[in-house]
Amino acid sequence: MKCPKCHSDMEKVYFQTVEIDRCKDCKGLWFDLLEHEQLKMMDGSEEVDIGDPNVGKKFNDKDSINCPHCKARMVKMVDSKQSHIWYESCAICYGVFFDAGEFTDFKDETFTDYFKDILTRERK
Repeated sequence: MKCPKCHSDMEKVYFQTVEIDRCKDCKGLWFDLLEHEQLKMMDGSEEVDIGDPNVGKKFNDKDSINCPHCKARMVKMVDSKQSHIWYESCAICYGVFFDAGEFTDFKDETFTDYFKDILTRERK
């Protein structure tokens, strides 16, 4: 599988029994149907997100991408609880792609997220 953002190879990584795909270059993460929600509830699962959040933010502007699994155009999404988290979702296979650092942020909801949300521009 190729990364939908930088087109590098993806590698399989595991957290307990959950298998996800991580880009070897930009370290973005591909989750199959609801795996991101499953991992969000598991203690320590943020260890799969080894990428630099600053690199991940640079890839936020590249949001017109195709699903690495089924090749359909992915939908631009904003997390409902943390509007500063932008990710992409596939309407066909229901997979999601998080840039480096986004899954760790998605997993940990804190008071500082309120300020991040205020400072984040609207996603178009």
